[in-house]
Amino acid sequence: MSAVREKRPFSAGSPRLGAGAGGGEPRVISGLVLRTGRGGLSVRVQGRVLLVTAVMLVALVAVALVTLTTGDFELSVGEVLRAVFGHGSGGADFIVNTLRMPRLLTATCVGAALAVSGAILQSLTGNSLGSPDIIGFTNGSAVGALLVIIVLHGSMTQIALGALVGGLATAAAMYLLMLGRGLQGFRLVVVGIGVSALLLAVNSYLITRATWQEALEAQAWLIGSLTNRGWQQANTIGIAVLVLLPPAFFLARRLSMVEMGDVTAMGLGVDVARTRALLLVISVALAAFATAVTGPIWFIALAAPQLARRLTRASGPALVPAALMGALLLAASDLLAQRLFAPALLPVGTATGTIGGLYLIWLLVTESRRSRA
Repeated sequence: MSAVREKRPFSAGSPRLGAGAGGGEPRVISGLVLRTGRGGLSVRVQGRVLLVTAVMLVALVAVALVTLTTGDFELSVGEVLRAVFGHGSGGADFIVNTLRMPRLLTATCVGAALAVSGAILQSLTGNSLGSPDIIGFTNGSAVGALLVIIVLHGSMTQIALGALVGGLATAAAMYLLMLGRGLQGFRLVVVGIGVSALLLAVNSYLITRATWQEALEAQAWLIGSLTNRGWQQANTIGIAVLVLLPPAFFLARRLSMVEMGDVTAMGLGVDVARTRALLLVISVALAAFATAVTGPIWFIALAAPQLARRLTRASGPALVPAALMGALLLAASDLLAQRLFAPALLPVGTATGTIGGLYLIWLLVTESRRSRA
């Protein structure tokens, strides 16, 4: 493997760059290019991206340690480590491995899944509002999951499959609505908002047809919560992330080329239609499994990719930093919800919804000023 340092101009004025794109002036992207011996594989590594990624990873580890060591029963880092490796006391083992660890792992995996899902959609549509919760994929997944919960009384696996089917069905419906008109960012967002409103009405109808107990459980699930999430939920979303994130990261370079426009991407040898289809399926599947495990958790998919891209100033979609940012945001939000409002059990969806709503207002104001300029 050889290393070559490169600098090349890159136009950041394209509207397809989405949030975080600069003005119309070309900027210089420098970095270290790693190539295999015969040049068959090359990877561009930017110093700022590495630095921001490392800082987020350290912050995520810090949040994880605070989550595992604090609470009603405080533990030392040593006690946590001994419990993780099976050498702790009975009490520490129960607190760490039964109560706190599965909830933490669920939060980090769901946050990463939602962030990568949002990053892919924002990149494909070239629109800052292109996220699964705005477009309607999250509500579609919720419809599928609610049908399994209320009508079929299914297991966790069946709920996950129902959410996946609901999300994919929503994507198919939106594709048919936009057939022949192209995947235009603004049009997709407008159609998605309408579809999302219809699906929200379906969710409300399903709750009205449920029994009192089922309605309470479904309504609590629709808020989005990590309470009482155990190893079954952690394993479900963990397997989904392990299966879906690697192909998403592998296709990130093609996604960057698609951002440049269809003609440019095809000139660089990218099968644009196939790449879009694969990435769309991955994005919907990530959002669906995350929704199945915790219920709809709003604005992580919207905010995390843009925050990661603004911090890294990356020229492409920056899926790895986006995943870490999503994991960090959700894990930190859940930690704050647990500690600041104890002993009340505040659903993490309420916290992310409040913060995300403020972020959405700021984003809309910023985009409005940019469009007038």
